[in-house]
Amino acid sequence: MVIGFELILDLGSIWVAREIEKVSIKLIKDLLMTTEVGSNWQPAAESAVLVERSRIVATLRAFLTRKGVLEVEVPILGSYSVNDLYIDSFEVLSERFEGFLQTSPESYMKRLLAAGSGDIFALGKAFRVGEIGVNHNPEFTLLEWYRVGWDEHELMAELAELVTSLRPSLGCLTMSYQDAFIQHLGIDPHNICLSNLQKHVSSRGGNKLSVESRFDCLNYLFTIGVEPRLPEGLVFLYDYPECHAAFAQLHCNREGQWVSRRFEVYLNRLELANGYFELTDPEEQHRRFVKDRQARITINKQTFGEDKSALAALHEGLPSCSGVALGVDRLIMQLLNKKSIQQVMAFSWDKR
Repeated sequence: MVIGFELILDLGSIWVAREIEKVSIKLIKDLLMTTEVGSNWQPAAESAVLVERSRIVATLRAFLTRKGVLEVEVPILGSYSVNDLYIDSFEVLSERFEGFLQTSPESYMKRLLAAGSGDIFALGKAFRVGEIGVNHNPEFTLLEWYRVGWDEHELMAELAELVTSLRPSLGCLTMSYQDAFIQHLGIDPHNICLSNLQKHVSSRGGNKLSVESRFDCLNYLFTIGVEPRLPEGLVFLYDYPECHAAFAQLHCNREGQWVSRRFEVYLNRLELANGYFELTDPEEQHRRFVKDRQARITINKQTFGEDKSALAALHEGLPSCSGVALGVDRLIMQLLNKKSIQQVMAFSWDKR
């Protein structure tokens, strides 16, 4: 069979065209890959920001070291997870090990305190599932420290000294949680009954069904009515409601109301830190762990076993102390006037 020269040319042209098409498709795919993935290799923060971040972190470490607080390293991969209703851990599984990335160094640090460490601080990474946004990243840097023999007001004063050492022009206001609620909402958070709290929530656009607990109602009202009205600069709020106690001791305030010895710190209306005059009663801590676990069961969240080592340390004897956890990324974000936490991290979650 004889094939004409013209047909050979036609077949050759078709083959060439198809090969060109294949090459073009590959080039387009490569280009898309470069656009979608290749450009994402760059760090999230600018170089100048990373230089400032390094300076600030060095200042934080030097401040506490100069005051005789011992730096300690604790595991970020542990055997236990928290049962806090609003905090979820990353679970790590392998053939030989099951563990969790720690949401804070608190448990290990309290074990060190019970062993007689004295004043300590830890500066490192913590991890929480689902926390992504302009003020959140699943992996973040936390500075946590404990002062033996101090109460929460002494620790608040030291934290104010630390932050103002980084920006001396900052104003500083200290007020009770109760006074903040009364000033901005006209509500006494310690005396008001739950049904009236729910009415206030509903009148301000809240869903009564989703904020039926006292804790949730107060959080909702604080978020929409108090936090946005806090002044610029540093604001310390103390004597939180009993339902916010977490790891804090309880005491009677000036009106004879039972409140938790917890404080929170805001810089330009952004929460930076929270701290406690630490609970040292192992039985009370056990009751709170059980309550937290039950709260997770109620809304069908996964639950975990108690941190038996932390409870054993409390039984051995946690010294009277106060502790605070400071979000380093948020602090840097505010000091450098950045709009998102990602702008002060070398590699944020979207750059993973």
